[in-house]
Amino acid sequence: MAEKEATVYIVDVGASMGEYRHGRDQSDLDFAMTYVWDKITSTAPKDGNAWSDRFAHRWYGRPKCVLDLFIYGDQGTANELQGEESFENISVLQEISSTFLPELKQLRRKVGVSNTYNGDAISAIIIAIQMITKHCKKLKYKRKIVLVTDGRGVLEEDPDSVAEITKKITEDAMELVIIGVDFDDPEYGFKEEDKDPQKAENEQTFKTLVDHCDGVFGTLQQAVEELGIPRLKTTRPVPSYKGVLSLGDPNEYDSAVCIDVERYPRTAIRRPLPASQYVQRLDHMDSSVQSTATILPDGDIDMPDVIANDLTNVKNSRTYQVLDEEAPGGKRDVSRDELAKGYGYGRTAVHINETDENVTKLETQAALEIIGFIPWANYDRYMSMTVSNTIIAQKTNSKAIMALSSVIHALFELESYAIARLVPKSDKSPLILLLAPLIEVDYECLLDVQIPFTEDVRSYKFPPLDRVVTISGKVIKEHRNLPSDSLTSAMSDYVDRMDLSTFGKDDEGNSSEYMPMTDTFSPVLHRIDQAVRWRAVNPTEPIPPPYEILTRYSQPAKDLVAQSKQRLEKLMAAADVKKVPPKVQGRRRNRNEVKPLSGLDVEALLGSDKKKTRISAQNAIPDFRQMVNTTDSIDGIREAAQQLGGVIEARIRDSFGDIAYARSLEEIGVMREELTELEEPEMYNSFAKALKRKLLAQELGGNRKDFWWEFRKSKLGLIDQRTLEASTVPEEEAKAVSGNLVCTVQPVTDTYQFWSLNN
Repeated sequence: MAEKEATVYIVDVGASMGEYRHGRDQSDLDFAMTYVWDKITSTAPKDGNAWSDRFAHRWYGRPKCVLDLFIYGDQGTANELQGEESFENISVLQEISSTFLPELKQLRRKVGVSNTYNGDAISAIIIAIQMITKHCKKLKYKRKIVLVTDGRGVLEEDPDSVAEITKKITEDAMELVIIGVDFDDPEYGFKEEDKDPQKAENEQTFKTLVDHCDGVFGTLQQAVEELGIPRLKTTRPVPSYKGVLSLGDPNEYDSAVCIDVERYPRTAIRRPLPASQYVQRLDHMDSSVQSTATILPDGDIDMPDVIANDLTNVKNSRTYQVLDEEAPGGKRDVSRDELAKGYGYGRTAVHINETDENVTKLETQAALEIIGFIPWANYDRYMSMTVSNTIIAQKTNSKAIMALSSVIHALFELESYAIARLVPKSDKSPLILLLAPLIEVDYECLLDVQIPFTEDVRSYKFPPLDRVVTISGKVIKEHRNLPSDSLTSAMSDYVDRMDLSTFGKDDEGNSSEYMPMTDTFSPVLHRIDQAVRWRAVNPTEPIPPPYEILTRYSQPAKDLVAQSKQRLEKLMAAADVKKVPPKVQGRRRNRNEVKPLSGLDVEALLGSDKKKTRISAQNAIPDFRQMVNTTDSIDGIREAAQQLGGVIEARIRDSFGDIAYARSLEEIGVMREELTELEEPEMYNSFAKALKRKLLAQELGGNRKDFWWEFRKSKLGLIDQRTLEASTVPEEEAKAVSGNLVCTVQPVTDTYQFWSLNN
């Protein structure tokens, strides 16, 4: 069970916190609240359940994590001890409770710099202790007090009070954290020059208090910098199997081994924070607006849950329909209860009713059974199919602990793995696992991964990389497609130079791993988390860039690239790497042509410089492309488009049914592609409009509207401005044509009329 937490944040809002110091572009209070808001928002759970129906009300609150925020140095006073003199100018903004998103927004509006220098931090700590004691009582809580201040106010140093604070914090196992704006921190390497004597004295008082309470004392600069270090989520272990690990059948053999074990996840993919769909809620809806209630198929009315002041859930409903000529529209709605399961068998469906459905299920009992062993050397690592799990003995069973330890050590000494059959729960599908021993200083366990059945293995044959096998079966070791010895050696040297295992430096300056797993965080996961938490607190401000630690390994280290530069040059020389020839802008405007390194005219050498003048129906596409490639004028391109258009129309006219439709559509696609690259959209648009007009007039062999449907499915519509800037068809009109094939309302735009076959 997760441990409960109760945290109280104390923020100094005195007049001195409104100053801009040391070249910062924000006041000391804004600088301090960067830390406070980040800590508050980070207490929210980041799993998918937190984003369920009650998004805004449950996002920043959970019963196991409660917090309180109050300020000192305020012009007013609002606390339980406000009648006493020492507790003035201290205002509690929120009692200890779960913080929801609406309350978080209200707290943000309440925090601001005051016009007074009054307010005692020691008194504020006393109030925090009292509030935690009152809320937590003797229950098991993780208690924490966080004080953020610039240390410039006057402290009422009563030795008895400080001693009582220290005693109470120690007795109740509270953690005291004092973060100061521009506080000196030798370990961090910061020291404020020309420090005010009053502030220096207060810093020493705070540090002494923290030392006596075994708390944390630091400077705000370091605390804000460390916000960029992702906070890893502590997950509660949930067993996926609790039962017996057996070797042999205990029902038949007395010598069978049975060990009570538990199975827990060892590694698991952590998914980014999921997003849900919401809509803006209209409190004052017009009478003409349809209700948001959804009538479900069974007749029940599903009212959406209100999840925030301005958001509401989106509910999905599903309907099932069957063909019915007598029903309106040719389809009839059926309820889910009327549906039956069918298994595909070729092009037919085999129906199995509910009474026989057990035939398709394999009856199994929960078990974990060792079925064999395999040496380490005989296992291929690519056989691992899933994430790993940990198998340990039953925690309170000393006999099971001793027995499992014997199995683990036996596997380790024999350098073998165990193959086991796992059924996590009764009637579940069986899995095949590989069990590997793991022996550490303080614990022992078995690690398991799922391995495939025969049907799960995909065996593909690829040509070997170290030799060339001819059709006759001859093996060639030296070939232009095979790496030479010099190339292999150069690549090996380059890989050695790019080695990350020794490129890094530890605290003592010794070589260490450059990119350890513990410092490699998921950029997507933590970037989404950072953006969501920032937007929750700052609804209008731009989201800051990703933290440096998330992008640190997105590029190779500059020093690593520099030290391997010579090896890379040798590798390029051995591989005969050449620069790609420059792209020349030819007559085809935006089509790039590659100029040969030799400078020779390949077309002339091949004798293919003869211009094409006619397009044949048997070889229409190559003839069209050759004719377009060899022409030097716009008239030549227009002539080629007209000839191909004539071939296409003749093919449609002579088509028996839809036999020639596919070839015609391919030719239209080639025409559209070529004319788009030549920046001649009007030629294609004219052809397409003429084709539609002839189809409508049934001039191409009768009723060919089915061809127009295939034409539209192939997305061969007009070339618009989005596809090509030179087009005169606006992008807005192009978006509108994605509607129905037949328009029942006559639109005024040419593009609408182009798609409709009613006009």
